[in-house]
Amino acid sequence: MIKRSFKLALLPAAVFLMVFGTGLRAQTLDEARTFTKNEQYDKAEALFQQLVKNEPANSTVFFHYGENTMLNYFADTISNALNIAMKEAADIFNQGVSANAADPLNHIGLAKVAFYNGEDAKAEELRVKAKGLLPPYKKVTKIKDPKGYAYALAKIAESYIRFDQVDTAKALPFIREAISIDPRNSEVYIIAGDIYILVNDGSKAIKNYNLAQDWDLQSPAANMKIGSIYVKGRNLMAAIPYYEQAIALDQNYAPAYRELGQLYSMAGRYNDSKKYFEKYLELTQGNIPAKIRYVNALFYSKEYDEVIKNVEEIFAVDQSRTYMNRIAGYSAYEEGNYDLGKQYMDRLFANLEADRLIKKDFIYYARILARKNQNFVKMTIDADNDADELSKLQARYATLKSPAKEQTKASIDALQAKVDAARAQIRQAEAELAKAFEAYDKAISFGEEEDLNLVYEKGTVQYAAHYYADAASTWSHLLEKGRDGENDYIQVGRAYYQDKAFARADEVFNRMIAKYPDNLQAYLWRANIAAAQDPDSELGIAKPKFEALLQKAATDSVRYVKEMYDALRFLGYEALQGKRYDDAKAYYTRMMNLSPDYRIRAHSSLSTMYMTMGEYPKAIEENNKILAIEPGNEGAKSAIQYITQLQKSAQPKAHPNEITGVIADANGDPIPGASVRVKDTAAEAWTNARGEYKFVMPEASETLVIGAKGYKSIEVPVTKRRIYNATLDK
Repeated sequence: MIKRSFKLALLPAAVFLMVFGTGLRAQTLDEARTFTKNEQYDKAEALFQQLVKNEPANSTVFFHYGENTMLNYFADTISNALNIAMKEAADIFNQGVSANAADPLNHIGLAKVAFYNGEDAKAEELRVKAKGLLPPYKKVTKIKDPKGYAYALAKIAESYIRFDQVDTAKALPFIREAISIDPRNSEVYIIAGDIYILVNDGSKAIKNYNLAQDWDLQSPAANMKIGSIYVKGRNLMAAIPYYEQAIALDQNYAPAYRELGQLYSMAGRYNDSKKYFEKYLELTQGNIPAKIRYVNALFYSKEYDEVIKNVEEIFAVDQSRTYMNRIAGYSAYEEGNYDLGKQYMDRLFANLEADRLIKKDFIYYARILARKNQNFVKMTIDADNDADELSKLQARYATLKSPAKEQTKASIDALQAKVDAARAQIRQAEAELAKAFEAYDKAISFGEEEDLNLVYEKGTVQYAAHYYADAASTWSHLLEKGRDGENDYIQVGRAYYQDKAFARADEVFNRMIAKYPDNLQAYLWRANIAAAQDPDSELGIAKPKFEALLQKAATDSVRYVKEMYDALRFLGYEALQGKRYDDAKAYYTRMMNLSPDYRIRAHSSLSTMYMTMGEYPKAIEENNKILAIEPGNEGAKSAIQYITQLQKSAQPKAHPNEITGVIADANGDPIPGASVRVKDTAAEAWTNARGEYKFVMPEASETLVIGAKGYKSIEVPVTKRRIYNATLDK
């Protein structure tokens, strides 16, 4: 081997001894470092604190103490906050600088902290400072402690690692220099392997880990890291021998047991997994930090019920671990137990300092509350329906006599209690949804950049809860931020439409047409908006828009068949309302020729037209055509029965207070069994399978209440019109 010389002029021997340690102090420090390597960070911390007390001038102790603090954070990023951990580590490194400003290691530690905090320029200044404290690199053979020198260089290289990324162009030159100074330094090769694995160069990583093993035959770390490479590549069986070799080298090497526990959990061999985790906990003497790492492994293995069980065991021993409510709350959410998840997260927010909260806390809390109240709309609909039924019972009550009156009173009291309980539940749900949106806002603004994906998610929850105006406002913000694809415009315009803010909806779709002139959905929505503004076609504002849509869609009837159908359906119905039966028939016939998928709907529309005209045999004929296509069609069968009854009960002249209409959903499909009632009276009718109804109103009727199970009830003022069509939203 060629011997190289190096002049150590700029680093006094006394300083070098303090930096790298010798004798009994080094042995004690080695014990603390062993605790760190075995992931017993709490024991390491206790020993470091004792070393600091005994040797306040030993800057090396502070460096490894600071590293222990950082590693403790990375072992449990769910429970710990980055800013708190980095501050604690920085305080320790600064104490090391105060103990010996000529020690390069604590400057490297501060560089790591700055880099993780996103202070890249400051981190680079600290690296330069640390490098400047090392002797000039000229003649390697004159370095009195090549091992310590190489270790410092490798640590500078390691300081370019941030989470799962590394700048190899800056890091690897330090590694190469370190290896040239001390080619037998196992710790340098370990760091080199860690860098290569981050850039997915498994072969070079394994090469360096093997070299680390060659130069430290008793160290289990290299084998464990090679095993981790195979786990990362999902080659679980290939990893096992390396973990077993690590254990063979050191029967008490706890991390290898933890890795095997995680590996077998990933493989679905939960009994083996439990065995190795139990050994891991035994080696770490069941200490709480070790159990917390076990809980984290369970979480990432998606064993959420076991997470909750172990968290409760931790709380039974140590109630001060408030942050454990976090992983328990996350796990309860993943299990679908939203009530329990809320309990854990409420405790977390109530007891943990604000600066220890992390972004995920707000995300999970928002999602827990949103999922907990996912039936909010159904609750309100059911409560409204019950309240409607209550009003009907109360109206009938005054006309009844005993004993029916007493029975009805009992029904009224029971239904009143049910309505009151439902209203209280709705108020609670509204309050919790408000908290969910507040949590979304905090998560969205957490950090330097706004999280637009969470903005979208917040709008989705608002829309699902029928907070249409809020959803439109939230999604509009995405348009302002440049997320203005076709679907982005549609969701904003649709939300305004559902909120009945038709002018704003129309404005959004006009903007969409300007940006995407060939997207027919924008034209369809503008036509739908006009139809909603003029439901009885009295103003005629929707017809020209649907005609324009039909003309534009006809350029490619295959691609735009759905848009053509929507246009023809409206134009046919509008003609039917205006008693322009030839026009209606032409539109419905054209609809039939669009595609076989629309033949049944076209025959159904023609049936409705003939019923309106009073040509019942032709209406029955259209339904028979439906049955010829689909023999089991219940709608056609019901329609034939209904028409037959109409034929039997047909009167020469309709009563002057007779009203008719069709009740449909937001897609235009009829709603059978919908209720049409005159408010504050018992006068009521129900729609047939076609969504049609007909009945005679009492004199001086003022308001119709229209509703159906699963839909939100609406009130419609009574005018001189005798046709009242309505659309119900869920």
